[in-house]
Amino acid sequence: MRVISGSAKGRKLKLVPGDSTRPIMDRVKENLFNIIGSWVVGTRWLDLFAGTGQVGIEALSRGAAEVVFIDTIRVAIKIIEANLRHTRLTAGAEIVQTDAFDYLRRQRIRPFDVIYVAPPQYKGIWREVMELLDERPSALLTEDGIVVVQIDPREYETLDLQNLALYDQRRYGSTQLCFYEQTAKG
Repeated sequence: MRVISGSAKGRKLKLVPGDSTRPIMDRVKENLFNIIGSWVVGTRWLDLFAGTGQVGIEALSRGAAEVVFIDTIRVAIKIIEANLRHTRLTAGAEIVQTDAFDYLRRQRIRPFDVIYVAPPQYKGIWREVMELLDERPSALLTEDGIVVVQIDPREYETLDLQNLALYDQRRYGSTQLCFYEQTAKG
């Protein structure tokens, strides 16, 4: 597991011990950032269920202005801190040890350009997160902001959302990326 591109290119990242997290494969991460492209520069990200922090770290390495990392697991928080120090990307990072749902329910959150959702598998958590985001997307996303969900393809189901719409999905073996945007912007 490494940083693929940008200022920290090639730096190896530490893994969270055990099976409490599900790191994204480098090939999938590279494809994710190829899809998003140079739009990353200057953006603000929310990395929910951050685990090792590798998606947010990749965003910072490629020029994102800020990434907020959210995880409840203390050891994951320590690994994110270590990975940020190792990549020298601490300046644009905020690490919050809290429940993702509690964080999303906060009333005063500056909107994000990208919300990355990679929760524990097979618990329906991704659906719950999407339903919560759908309740108040303009409070959590910038006008052109997107939500990217990382799940196992067997978890996917069509969601009945009112304010967010699936506009793309890609499958890479046992990983599926789903891209959502606001239906009514502004």
